[in-house]
Amino acid sequence: MPKLGMEPIRKAALVQATITEIGRTGSLEVTVSQIAKRAGMSSALAHHYFGGKEALFLAAMRHVLSLYGAEVRGALLSAAGPQARITAILRASFSPTNFRREVVGAWLNFYVLAQTVPEAKRLLAIYQRRLRSNLLHDLRPLSGARAGELADGLGALIDGLYLREVLKDGPPDGEAAVACARAYLDSHLKEPSL
Repeated sequence: MPKLGMEPIRKAALVQATITEIGRTGSLEVTVSQIAKRAGMSSALAHHYFGGKEALFLAAMRHVLSLYGAEVRGALLSAAGPQARITAILRASFSPTNFRREVVGAWLNFYVLAQTVPEAKRLLAIYQRRLRSNLLHDLRPLSGARAGELADGLGALIDGLYLREVLKDGPPDGEAAVACARAYLDSHLKEPSL
């Protein structure tokens, strides 16, 4: 007889194990057996809870996006003014929670998954729209008509910094990533409108 209340605990362990395994291997070529072993349970139990590898990947993706969204919302609550709010979004994007080696690896593999799995594509589109909307909200008073261009540039820069992180040695440097994104923004805010 199963213990009551174990399902959410086991599902959370499997989601975390999925993120860790994708990040460790740098690929979606992990098996349910590898994920289950990392979570300390059988692959049959993982299949019971999620039905398969794709569902596990999607659950992990939702988890990563949920943590990111919560961190952004929390950071925005304490930020006053457009510059501070943009910096808060950047700090959340490159925080120790979101800018860890395994999470960065998972993000990049989610982009790969989105090329073939419609639900993954939908989740990434939601993330991109929310990021753009948050940036636009605070770029409009700073740059007027150029806000869309700057929001798209910052979004692309964030993705690019994640890509570079996967390719470099050593621990992630969130502060350097924030500084790079701020330098990009500051240089573009000083340019005259075209």
